[in-house]
Amino acid sequence: MVRMKTVSMRRTLAAVAAAGLVAGALSAPAFAQSRDPAYAAARAGGQVGEKMDGYLGYVVPPSPTLRAVVEDINIKRKAVYAEKAQANKATVEEYALTSGCLLIAQTKPGEKYQAPDGSWQTRGNGPPLRDSRCP
Repeated sequence: MVRMKTVSMRRTLAAVAAAGLVAGALSAPAFAQSRDPAYAAARAGGQVGEKMDGYLGYVVPPSPTLRAVVEDINIKRKAVYAEKAQANKATVEEYALTSGCLLIAQTKPGEKYQAPDGSWQTRGNGPPLRDSRCP
């Protein structure tokens, strides 16, 4: 039963990713992120990173200002994920996971991301560690 559910989830995630739907979903939050110097500095400084669930996470305890910036970005991401998931008959969680896979794949060397075991890793020159559910 668990195996069937996992196979079904992989197919759903692959379908969402293959349709190119996630890339469009990430444009609005990505645009907001790139315009915020506090976010850019925190990302470059290894204070925040991409999580497997499609949201930003704190690598170190955040300042109140950074917490507010990251929470705003995550709220915007969730809204986009919910809209796109509904339009594509997927759950928000499935859509967010697929987005997390793609966002982690897009990290640059030196940036932080969450590995499948939940630990924070620093992206090297090679590919990041990816969740087995990633398409």
